[in-house]
Amino acid sequence: MTDQASRNLNADERLRITEIFYSLQGEANTMGLPTVFIRLTGCPLRCHYCDTSYAFQGGEWQTLDQILSRVQASQARYVTVTGGEPLAQKACHRLLSALCDAGYQVSLETSGALSIAGLDPRASVVMDMKTPSSGECVRNLYENIDLLKKTDQVKFVISDLQDFQWSVDTLQQYGLAERCEVLFSPSYGVMDPTQLAQWILDQRLPVRFQIQLHKILWGDRAGV
Repeated sequence: MTDQASRNLNADERLRITEIFYSLQGEANTMGLPTVFIRLTGCPLRCHYCDTSYAFQGGEWQTLDQILSRVQASQARYVTVTGGEPLAQKACHRLLSALCDAGYQVSLETSGALSIAGLDPRASVVMDMKTPSSGECVRNLYENIDLLKKTDQVKFVISDLQDFQWSVDTLQQYGLAERCEVLFSPSYGVMDPTQLAQWILDQRLPVRFQIQLHKILWGDRAGV
């Protein structure tokens, strides 16, 4: 095997991991369920409301076998691959398939700035559409919308009225509620949750309101 082939194999078979931990799912339609989180290192975005900037750098290289072994030890049914931006690592596709093959119910949390084409269809995609207050709205890859499955979810993190109005416009323009489940989430510590809930009710929107459960339980601590 050539040196180049060896490097390619390594890129396919290992990932840089910030943390793997067992906790309650704080978001999406499996909220409250015990879940193993695999947080991959690195992200090409710099959202103003990001709460995982500690995952931008560092981490530890681990093989797929090492990751699966740690997940198995938790005895969990649900696994979430998150970041950073997990799709920034080539081997993320392999990881999702390996987890599905092992019988886990798998979800991927992604920014929506990178293509979700070619992902294992057994994995549920939770795609974060970047609102204006994120500072990364221009990075939304709208081609991803056509790739969404009924089992996927689109999330909008809302910080103010401008974000809300932009999210409603996007919801309606792309018919998102007919494609998959849509989540409206108040930006933690910025948007008044009660106000967002009232806006949703006033406009009779076909969306799920969600608060980040893990933030209520543990605040901004990493690894919970």
